[in-house]
Amino acid sequence: MNRMRATASVALLALLLPLPLAVAGTAAAAPPPAVSAADTGVVLPELPRPTGRFSVGQETLHLVDRSRTDPWAGSGPRELMVTMRYPAQRGTGGPVRPWLTAEEARLLLADRGLEQAVAVESLTGTKAYARSDARPVAGRYPLIVLSPGFTVPRATLTSLAEDLASRGYVVAAVDHAYETSGTAFPGGRVLTCLACEKAGSPEGRTQVTDNRARDVSFLLDRLTGRHPAWRNAGLIDPKRIAMAGHSIGGSAAVAAMAADPRIRAGIDMDGGLFSPVPAGGLGGRPVMLLGSQESRPGNTGTDEYGWDPNWKRLDGWKRWITFDDSNHFTFTDWPTMSDQLGLPRSSPLPGARSVDLTRRYVGAFFDQHLKGVPQPLLDGPGRDAPEVRFHTP
Repeated sequence: MNRMRATASVALLALLLPLPLAVAGTAAAAPPPAVSAADTGVVLPELPRPTGRFSVGQETLHLVDRSRTDPWAGSGPRELMVTMRYPAQRGTGGPVRPWLTAEEARLLLADRGLEQAVAVESLTGTKAYARSDARPVAGRYPLIVLSPGFTVPRATLTSLAEDLASRGYVVAAVDHAYETSGTAFPGGRVLTCLACEKAGSPEGRTQVTDNRARDVSFLLDRLTGRHPAWRNAGLIDPKRIAMAGHSIGGSAAVAAMAADPRIRAGIDMDGGLFSPVPAGGLGGRPVMLLGSQESRPGNTGTDEYGWDPNWKRLDGWKRWITFDDSNHFTFTDWPTMSDQLGLPRSSPLPGARSVDLTRRYVGAFFDQHLKGVPQPLLDGPGRDAPEVRFHTP
């Protein structure tokens, strides 16, 4: 089934299927070594190490937008949970926080039909690298907002977020209330996916996208305004802000660019454009469409949500890049975690390679457009990345 067409035209059903999906006719390769908890025998996946020169610090923010009623609950203010990652001084900070809380992990596994195959402890114990409350490295850094796919938490973009922070970015990964299988909020609350009941129509998908765009504008207000919500907000250069997202989070990145001129560049990782690019374009701002194997030109659908009809409206620097042997979740932590857990591969591309390619091309895009460093990697295919395809519709 065409992945982009499924994403753009069949509600978000592809995102609601159990993960990972088996690919017919492909055998799972042997998983790389993983860490085992000696006392329980539970396999604890280890995410790839960040590649940049900085250590990474991490803090969590709870933001409340009292000017908006939550669209899914129909009452109460709109709330966000945000993980901030930033360049940090080596040897500082407390322990690495769990990839998910136990209840978040239980709900995610149940949502994916994996509760009998994967232990909750495998998700809570997944090894990441950002240390809590580490001392920041002084400076002014570009800000990148990350938005996850529908029903999945911001934790699924941890490998990408940590790598960007290690390369000299402040990264804000956002969970949008009532849009995941379960997200922990203050007061012992775990908010589940009320939006799942309402997002099955084209209008519902557009509502998700547009609400996320408003969430991001509110987030930028709280991070760069006169009285910022984050104690280290002085690290952020408000003139260098960008956004990337996976699936509907990628759709939201483009919608947020259309709504908020503070966002200078954006990446859509395999998401249908549920709020189409405006007819007048995005003011010449750069956009990269980074897709799975099935997100090639001619495959993304001919309706208004597909990449094909929206491509011509992108009026600045732009790239359409896909990875061979990949699938919709290639751009997240799932492939490398699945390999280590011994689960069937959802695509032939190994998990570690998925992370490496995603980090390289996303990082190159932001280095070029936020730091002004030319990136030949983005000019066309390279011998060291034969899986990568550049398209010129």
